[in-house]
Amino acid sequence: MLRTFVVFAVIFFMPLAAIAQEERLGELLDNLQTRQALTPLKTVIVAKDGRVVAERGYRGHTASESTNIKSASKAIISALVGIAISKGLLEGPDQTIAPILKADLPQSPDPRLNEITVGNLLSMQAGLGRMSGPNYGRWVSSRNWVRFALSQPFDDEPGGRMLYSTASTHLLSAILTKVSGKPTLALAREWLGPVTDFRIGAWERDPQGIYLGGNQMAMSARSLLAFGELYRNGGKTVEGRQVVPADWVVASWQPRTNSRFSGDAYGYGWFERSLGGENVHFAWGYGGQMLYIVPSLKLTVVMTSQESGPSARNGYRDALHDLLGEIISSVQDT
Repeated sequence: MLRTFVVFAVIFFMPLAAIAQEERLGELLDNLQTRQALTPLKTVIVAKDGRVVAERGYRGHTASESTNIKSASKAIISALVGIAISKGLLEGPDQTIAPILKADLPQSPDPRLNEITVGNLLSMQAGLGRMSGPNYGRWVSSRNWVRFALSQPFDDEPGGRMLYSTASTHLLSAILTKVSGKPTLALAREWLGPVTDFRIGAWERDPQGIYLGGNQMAMSARSLLAFGELYRNGGKTVEGRQVVPADWVVASWQPRTNSRFSGDAYGYGWFERSLGGENVHFAWGYGGQMLYIVPSLKLTVVMTSQESGPSARNGYRDALHDLLGEIISSVQDT
């Protein structure tokens, strides 16, 4: 009798718990419009165990509209590198980059250029001067972005401290183009095309036609969610097709260094920190373009925002982290 009751309770109350969870999440997202700290917020999508349980657009925005995901695209570059390795186009993270980019090396190169590896670029440990922040403008104003990045003086040794630089992921885009003979956008569409709802729209290119690795990529919030779900599922599509190697997902999320600005751990294109008492992997773009994955809760969350300046400096990124914490609490309560 007791066993029959337990089975009945599980069958009956689990759907009720899920309904209550969705109601709480819906109420939470509905109330965000009144929060001054979240005024730039455009969209939020929450997916639990592969199913969208809450989705909202604010101030006329929708989750299907295209948005510039900025540096959140660095995680996509990382995925393409992992696929290229699995296809034999690259040897692995320890492969040195100088032989591939030799045509753009300085005339009298610093010997340390020969030590930089694919993995160093992925983890922002190349050692070259940063081409982000105050240096970004002069870098993208140069005639050859690859050559300009490789000509920068070293601020640390290859494999040393984290020096966050979009030039590092752009060098990866150039490398992918060299070894495949195809534009990076074509690779993304071919290799990630099997992922349902994944689509890249407009994407900026450098003067040589190389797609800007790690910035200026247009994508909808739903497309970013589809990419996040791919990683949450260990590189598999919802149909079970292995698109990104499972071991590459693990390698990408392995902490290799730490941001000197936030202290967050960093792997291959992904940050990591504890939020809401859970371990969270996230891709982060300028102005508050966020892709969060919480493996322990089978949770994927996307947030897109109007560009409102550097989100780390004005506190907006922390407000988004706090919002994720509230979402996590709503999920944990069931």
